[in-house]
Amino acid sequence: MKTLVIAEKPSVAQDIVRALTPVAGKFEKHDEHFENDKYVVTSAVGHLVEIQAPEEFDVKRGKWSFAHLPVIPPYFDLKPMDKTKTRLNAIVKQAKRKDVGAFINACDAGREGELIFRLIQQYSKVKLPVQRLWLQSMTPQAIRDGFASLRSDQQMLPLADAARCRSEADWLVGINGTRAMTAFNSRDGGFFLTTVGRVQTPTLSVVVEREEKIRKFISRDYWEVHATFGAEAGDYPAKWFDPKWKKAAANAAAGNTEEMDAELKADRLWNQREAQAIADAVRGQKATVTEESKPTTQASPLLFDLTSLQREANGKFGFSAKTTLSIAQSLYERHKALTYPRTDSRALPEDYVPVVKETFAMLADSGMKHLAPHASTALQGNYIKPSKRIFDNAKVSDHFAIIPTLQAPSGLSEAEQKIYDLVVRRFMAVFFPSAEYQITTRITTAVGHNFKTEGKVLVKPGWLAIYGKEAQDEVKDGDDKSPGNLVPVKPGELVTAQAVDPKGLKTRPPARYSEATLLGAMEGAGKTVEDDELREAMQEKGLGTPATRSSIIEGLIAEKYMLREGRELIPTAKAFQLMTLLRGLGVEELSKAELTGEWEYKLAQMEHGKLSRESFMAEIAAMTERMVKKAKEYDRDTIPGDYATLQAPCPNCGGIVKENYRRYTCTGKTGAEEGCGFSFGKTPAGRTFEVAEVEQFLRDKKIGPLDGFRSKAGWPFTAEMVIKFDEETKNYKLEFDFGDDKQGAESGELIDFSGKESLGACPKCGGAVFEHGKNYVCEKSVPTMAQPTPSCDFKSGQIILQQPIERKQMQKLLATGKTDMLEKFVSMRTRRGFKAMLAWDAEAGKVNFEFAPSKFPPRKTAAKAAGATKTVAGRAASTGAKATKAPAKKAPGAKTAAKAATKTAKPKAPRKTTAATGKLPSAELAAVIGAEPVARTEVIKKLWDYIKANGLQDATNKRAINADAKLLAVFGKPQVTMFELAGIVGKHLG
Repeated sequence: MKTLVIAEKPSVAQDIVRALTPVAGKFEKHDEHFENDKYVVTSAVGHLVEIQAPEEFDVKRGKWSFAHLPVIPPYFDLKPMDKTKTRLNAIVKQAKRKDVGAFINACDAGREGELIFRLIQQYSKVKLPVQRLWLQSMTPQAIRDGFASLRSDQQMLPLADAARCRSEADWLVGINGTRAMTAFNSRDGGFFLTTVGRVQTPTLSVVVEREEKIRKFISRDYWEVHATFGAEAGDYPAKWFDPKWKKAAANAAAGNTEEMDAELKADRLWNQREAQAIADAVRGQKATVTEESKPTTQASPLLFDLTSLQREANGKFGFSAKTTLSIAQSLYERHKALTYPRTDSRALPEDYVPVVKETFAMLADSGMKHLAPHASTALQGNYIKPSKRIFDNAKVSDHFAIIPTLQAPSGLSEAEQKIYDLVVRRFMAVFFPSAEYQITTRITTAVGHNFKTEGKVLVKPGWLAIYGKEAQDEVKDGDDKSPGNLVPVKPGELVTAQAVDPKGLKTRPPARYSEATLLGAMEGAGKTVEDDELREAMQEKGLGTPATRSSIIEGLIAEKYMLREGRELIPTAKAFQLMTLLRGLGVEELSKAELTGEWEYKLAQMEHGKLSRESFMAEIAAMTERMVKKAKEYDRDTIPGDYATLQAPCPNCGGIVKENYRRYTCTGKTGAEEGCGFSFGKTPAGRTFEVAEVEQFLRDKKIGPLDGFRSKAGWPFTAEMVIKFDEETKNYKLEFDFGDDKQGAESGELIDFSGKESLGACPKCGGAVFEHGKNYVCEKSVPTMAQPTPSCDFKSGQIILQQPIERKQMQKLLATGKTDMLEKFVSMRTRRGFKAMLAWDAEAGKVNFEFAPSKFPPRKTAAKAAGATKTVAGRAASTGAKATKAPAKKAPGAKTAAKAATKTAKPKAPRKTTAATGKLPSAELAAVIGAEPVARTEVIKKLWDYIKANGLQDATNKRAINADAKLLAVFGKPQVTMFELAGIVGKHLG
């Protein structure tokens, strides 16, 4: 009988095969597995199965109401993940073989690896003996040693229990919390999706708390005294400070007994008169100088784990955490140039010294001129030695730090090269000597006042040599206190205070989070937990895992809880509303890192056999019931919170408009009355108003176009909103304005464009184009005083497929023939976003889409190329961008003429091939094969041409195709087999 070995990733399966071949015999390679006389080795690709409530315990209709909450099933069913069904079926097929008599769990050595295997085994329903391969190093010898000392299934059961408990607890809290908060917020009608989760909500809380501090921050004035002293060898700058200053005494004097004021510092004065007096007293005076100089060293930062790599890439290049993970994953999977990126370890296994030396040799011999010399220096200087700072098994978790592999990459994109260089430089830097500095502190004293100057000189660059000029600039310019070399002063020399001036400054609020700083806050979330045991349990964990943190941030942005503005992350009104709700309902534990700390503490106890799975899940069920009960039974009109009072008056009575949890309401002239009855919900169609938007809305009585609305069917839409007077209620109310302007041609009403500014000349007739309703129209396409009967039909929407078309873009189209690249179009068919330009198509006589040229243009004839873009653009744009003709009676001979035209055109029609002939490819597929209508068989041929031209067939398995950036959008996953192509293509033909 054979043993089935299930690894977590294909690369690990290959490593296992390479390690076992010398001792177990040669393996034969198949599509999804390797096999010899003793072993069948296959792999997952991460999680293949997820848990779900059994159908009898989870309703399909009414799941967003309190009637069916909480959902606490007695057990969980399993559901294959759509994207990896093929891989799951392949593993199950091997598990059910009659000649397989045992399993070896070779998934990653940790809780998640244990869960991945256990769920696959449960899904397969195959009950065979199980042993556990526990690896922390991937060298061939370490793998062979692991097979020689396999752990028993009984040993691993506590870890398996903890893994299942974490998964099920997250499901219970996430599903019930989201449904309960959504039900609460949708009580007044509509549907207001309010997602919560153990990781995402505390992460959002961190961002909201920072924003609250910024909003409440009151800036204070302070002064510094800056001086320039003249010595015989030249001038040098200095800053006044108080050498007797102590933080505790200064805070006590300021009355700060509970919390220290971080703004109090030794070189700050809080009184302008005092600062001016010091400057006046010192100016022109002689001063004595004392100086202290000492050497210091700076070691390189540690190797990268995923979070530190994401932070560095965000700080240096502005890459989002998601982008960095995607690039690192490509360098690992496709280029085989980096080790596994989803790691939280910054150390290497202790047996990796030889591997590191081989990697340095590869780098030294590579053609990478900016890296090779430093690798040669390390090898010649014998820098690579065992060190606990770098090689430490105790600091290696499921995976070790991210380092380059022995394979020198080629054909990297610019972004991939940047990430690869970051990793390689850091990898080399940790083995180089520390950088050595000489730090000089000079104290200049004049008439009893002290001034400090600090200089920092790089003596030996050490590891900084790898970073070249970039590092030198950081040393030189990175710190006001470190101007580098100081002008020398002779012993006993008196210097003169040539210029002394007070400098008025203001305290600044804390900085908003960027992705880099938020990732750091998530990683170090345990430090904010007060309970010692919980803090220790979270020490290695933080909020989320390196693999999930980027998706948590992207999820918060997708759910409109945060906005990304430049590199800043800004919480929205919806985020503040959620935090107010959780505090008001008394379930704020959902927003605290302590919840993760408590779970980690208990799961660690479970792993060591000190806590049962049943008691932990009973606690989670009780917490879930309590959370739902508090939301269900809350019966007050509003939730207590910190709400805004608006500046803009009530449009109906001029009274004061105030915010409460659900609405903006008129509260009368004094702000404490019943008011006139004017009010409106804060979240129309699932989109929460920002306070600034409401101010503008009340002032202008219209706003938009705004995106982020959702219909009752769940479709996203973009719209303008207006405040209109309602004759029936004798008050103002909100309405969506979709621009269904029927005045003009249909109503017969004459349109007056006088006083309006034209956007440019009509491309059809040369008339002036104006804004009209929700469209841009030619003045000759609507009835006007000058021309009551329209003679032109140019018209283009101000919102096309959810993309607002701004005035300046329409002006550009009229002036140059096309707009800039616009990025917010959303396909009506696929609901996917896409980028395109709007362009005037003179041949079709309307505005069409124009896509960016493909980086890898498909092969096509000149005749095809001529009309391809226009055809697809014209059809796609017809939803919103087509030129709409003004209604008019048909000419008597219209049908006859149309028939004649059809007959004439018939000989030119393409011959019939298949049902898919002439089908339009999706925007994603068009980026690969071109935009012309195409038959399914032709698509497969074009795809293969593209795959072969770009070398995308897997080097080890020719039946597998590795996706590049364009194919990733088509395939939906990094790798597919040739047999999946036909099914994938069908989804992309419209």
